[in-house]
Amino acid sequence: MEWNEKLQKIIDYIENHLQRKEEAVDNEEIAKMAGCSFDFFQKVFSYMIGISFAEYVRSRKLTLAGYDLKSTDLRIVDISYKYGYNSPTSFTKAFQQFHGVTPKEAREKNVELAVMPKMQVAEKQKFLWRLERKPSLRLIGKSIKVSCVNNEHYQKVPEFWCDCQKNGSYAKLVSLDRGNPKGMFGVFDYYDENCKELEYSIMVISDEEPPDGFTEIVLPETTWAVFDCVGVAPQSIHQGWKYLNEEWLVSYPFKHAPCPELEWYSDGNSYDTNYLSQIWIPIIEEV
Repeated sequence: MEWNEKLQKIIDYIENHLQRKEEAVDNEEIAKMAGCSFDFFQKVFSYMIGISFAEYVRSRKLTLAGYDLKSTDLRIVDISYKYGYNSPTSFTKAFQQFHGVTPKEAREKNVELAVMPKMQVAEKQKFLWRLERKPSLRLIGKSIKVSCVNNEHYQKVPEFWCDCQKNGSYAKLVSLDRGNPKGMFGVFDYYDENCKELEYSIMVISDEEPPDGFTEIVLPETTWAVFDCVGVAPQSIHQGWKYLNEEWLVSYPFKHAPCPELEWYSDGNSYDTNYLSQIWIPIIEEV
C-alpha cells in the first residue's frame, strides 16, 4: 500500500475516534496501520503534510470544539473533556490561541472561527500556473540564515515565522504592507554552497523606511512563473512545491533568472479551504 493510502486510512481513523467514538487516538494502532514505528510515521507525516502530526490532531480537535460550541448546548467544561483537555482552563487557552477568541466569546458573539479541514491526502490537487511580467518590487522585512544540512531549513523556516508572530515583527509588517493585493512574502534568497546556508526572509511590498532590525531588497522587473495554491496553508503550498519539483520542472525546463524564489501568502484566513497562496519562480524568457 502506498504512503498516500496509508495516510488517508490513518486520517479516517482519527476522524472516527474524534467524532464518533469521542476517544483519544491510539499511537500503537497508528504505527500498526503505517507499518513502521510511530516516531518514523510522525516524520513522514510532517514531511508530506507540512505540519506535525500532533498539531494536525490538536487543530482538528479545536475545529470540532468550535462546531460544538456553535451548534450544541453542551457546557464548555463538557466540551473540554470531550476533546481530551484536563481542565476548562487549558482548553480555553488552547481554544483562544487557535481561534482568536475564548469559548465563551465564540458562543455569545457572532464571530468567525478558524477551521482545520479534514485532510484528503489521496485527492490529487491540480495547480494553475501562468507567466507574469512584474515590475520592480521593493520588499522590507526580517531575515535569517538557516542551514540546509540534513534539511534543517524545513524546521527552522516555520520556527522563524512563529518567532516573528510572537515578537511583533509579523504585526509590524502587516502595518507596513503596501501591496495590492496585500500579502506576505517568504523569500528564498542567496544560497551559500560552501556553508550550505540559505538566507530566508519574511517581507512585504512597502515604500516605508525599514524599522531597526529590518532589511530591504529590491527585485528587478522580472518574468515569473506563478503557481496558485488553493487550500489550507502551509499544506497547499507544500503540495505546490511537490508538484513543481516532480512534474512542472520536468515538463517546462525554463531557465532560472538571477532572482530569489518567492512564496506569497494572501491576506486572509490561512485555515480556509479557499485560501490563496502562490509560488513565484523567476524565469528567463527565450527570445
